[in-house]
Amino acid sequence: MTSAMIYTPLSSILLVLTGSFIGSIGMVFLKKASKDLHQGFLHIVSVNAAVGVALFLISSVFYLAGIRNGQLSVLYPMVSLSYVWALFWARLVFNEPLTKQKFAGLGLVLVGVFFLGLGS
Repeated sequence: MTSAMIYTPLSSILLVLTGSFIGSIGMVFLKKASKDLHQGFLHIVSVNAAVGVALFLISSVFYLAGIRNGQLSVLYPMVSLSYVWALFWARLVFNEPLTKQKFAGLGLVLVGVFFLGLGS
C-alpha cells in the first residue's frame, strides 16, 4: 500500500447511507415480527420476519458496494446512522417516546460519525 491518501468517493458514502436506511426499515419489520414470539418460537416465521430479513440482506448488498471503493474506517461507522432512522421509526410506527437521553445519545453518534468522516 502506498503512503498516498486514500479517497472515499461520494458514491460509496451514498451507498452506505442507503444501506443504513434500508436496514433501519428492516428493524421495523423485525420488531413487528417479534410481537408474535409470545406464542412460541415457531411463530418467528412470518411475513414481517421475512421482509425484515430480506431488507437486511438488501442493505448488506449496498454496504458491500459502498465499502468496495472507500475507507472502511470512514464508511462503516456511517452504518450507525441507522440509529437515527430507528429513533424516527420508533416514534412514527410504534409511538415510542422521545426523551432527552435518546437525543443526547443520538447527538453523540452523529458527532462521532462527523469526526470519522473528517478523516476521509
